[in-house]
Amino acid sequence: MLALIAVLAFAGFVALGTWQVERRAWKLDLIERVDQRVHAPATAAPGPAQWPQVNAANDEYRRVQATGTFLHDRETLVQASTTLGAGHWVITPLRQADGTIVLVNRGFVSPERREPSTRSADAPHGTTTVTGLLRLTEPGGGFLRRNDPAGGRWFSRDVQAIAAARGLGQVAPYFIDAQADPPASGSAQRWPVPGLTVISFPNSHLVYALTWYGLALMVVGAAWYVGREESRLRRSR
Repeated sequence: MLALIAVLAFAGFVALGTWQVERRAWKLDLIERVDQRVHAPATAAPGPAQWPQVNAANDEYRRVQATGTFLHDRETLVQASTTLGAGHWVITPLRQADGTIVLVNRGFVSPERREPSTRSADAPHGTTTVTGLLRLTEPGGGFLRRNDPAGGRWFSRDVQAIAAARGLGQVAPYFIDAQADPPASGSAQRWPVPGLTVISFPNSHLVYALTWYGLALMVVGAAWYVGREESRLRRSR
């Protein structure tokens, strides 16, 4: 009975270790693909005909461009925590020439810049081209915090919910994180601050794999020890 348990435990630990090795290979491939997208030349943001095919595997963090007019009166502030501190993302609809809308994360503002009047001088007007990273919608809310459209409290960039709350029309199922332009020499800080996208993929699969394989070896060692002791007891009788 103990032998059967040992065999099952060994097989289980080896299977888990192998699964982590496969996950590590998948994660490394993902990191490489995302790095290529981030540094590739910008392409046109997917249009309505392409919206149903937009997905994380093929499009997340792809550099894209969109041209249109910002609807500043319909911006949405989403809670954010960045290297500049706590504050908000400024999510502004961009109406394109065909009438469709794509939400643009124009960047971060500190709490004292929450009101549009404190940063209106930096707001782009007229036809504007935005370059940035395509990001997928973040439905629902943040960790343990649900979005509250009626109360104007947003904890995630939920494209569909924001579009409904702002009465927008045909909206892309993604948003664009605007990239930062090189600052002009001696220029004052402009708000919002773009280019704060954090691209990080935890990759501890090798540690997990070694842990599972280590446990498998411990099972082998324990089985060998028990077998040796049983053999010794049988010889001593």
